[in-house]
Amino acid sequence: MPNKKTNNNGRRTFAPSGKFDVCIVGGAGHVGAPLAIVMASKGLRTLIYDINRDAMKHLAAGDLPFFEEDGEPLLKRVLADGLLCFTDNAADVKNVRHVVLTVGTPIDEFHNPVLRAITDCIDTLLPYISDNQTILLRSTVFPGVTSFLQRYLESRGKRPKVAFCPERIVQGHAVKEMTTLPQIVSGTTPEAEAEAAQLFSRIAPKIVRMQPMEAEFAKLFCNAYRYIQFAATNQFYMIAESASVSYARILEGMKQDYPRMRDLPGPGFAAGPCLMKDTMQLFAFSNSKFMLGHIAMITNEGLPDFLVEKLKVRYDLTRTRVGILGMAFKADIDDTRESLSYKLGKILRFYGAEVLCSDEFVRNPDLVKKEQLISSCDVVVVAVPHSAYKDLAFPDGVEVIDLWDITANREAAVA
Repeated sequence: MPNKKTNNNGRRTFAPSGKFDVCIVGGAGHVGAPLAIVMASKGLRTLIYDINRDAMKHLAAGDLPFFEEDGEPLLKRVLADGLLCFTDNAADVKNVRHVVLTVGTPIDEFHNPVLRAITDCIDTLLPYISDNQTILLRSTVFPGVTSFLQRYLESRGKRPKVAFCPERIVQGHAVKEMTTLPQIVSGTTPEAEAEAAQLFSRIAPKIVRMQPMEAEFAKLFCNAYRYIQFAATNQFYMIAESASVSYARILEGMKQDYPRMRDLPGPGFAAGPCLMKDTMQLFAFSNSKFMLGHIAMITNEGLPDFLVEKLKVRYDLTRTRVGILGMAFKADIDDTRESLSYKLGKILRFYGAEVLCSDEFVRNPDLVKKEQLISSCDVVVVAVPHSAYKDLAFPDGVEVIDLWDITANREAAVA
């Protein structure tokens, strides 16, 4: 069983011992930690390898450093069972049968994929990788990266099995969704695919087998399609608002008892670390011919500018205090990565507005309580649909821009 040594503070040390079934590389992050917890909960002896010692200390103490529904109780359980251990020493990856990389391919300032994140990680692990192991890519990658990784390893005298098994979960709900949604698996060889299927069948109710590039496209298409849906509704919102017509009333009215429109989401900031990035990876892969994705990016990234332009018509922003409710990139989580709320704040400040920001989940001393924000601002933008905002009442004279149409300020469409 894993070593349960503790230091003088009662915390576990990063000194794992024994044999592990799986190692999650980057396992202290938003993708890796829920996966490690779920795998450990299914009886797999799981090792987290990460260079973020602070995050691992939180995890080892039973404290998730970010929001994950039902995550902490399960984390405490697997720790008590001795099924989850931690290390910042790459040598501990040696002889672990399954090594899962939660390292994706970010994009550079030109929206082209950056492979160095993966190759740097592999170079660190290289001395400890053997041909008896399976390397499984988990995060989104550029099409062809799985095969590239196999060639990269072979060029350095290593021949482990290589697989790609993308995550397709909603952030903050990974623990539940990993055990209820189908899992796509692929491998560069039949043996690699079989190893991937064997591992993920321990946690997923159904395995969907694909070829590596099919699986890579499947993940990118899922995110790009969602991003395009947001772009469509955001474009509709801007058209309606420019005509001084309530898009919220239009949307509610046209969706009433009309199932063909059920897939059209409401408007709002489409952000986070995946949707835009993955759409731009497809744009780069297609030699800049994925114009639908490019237009979606322009539309979604342009929504903060649209809101500011509307405010500039009605207000002298140098004499206006604007409040932004919600700084996370989506509802009821604490992750601010690529949040468009921050872009909105920067644009407003550029034009001289005083900006106050609030969030129910994000821990930041610069944020204020929602009550203070509402009572002291001339304009309030509901930028994220946190559930805590649904029953908010705003003082008379305060203009409310409720992108998501969730607050008590809304007007329902008449049937």
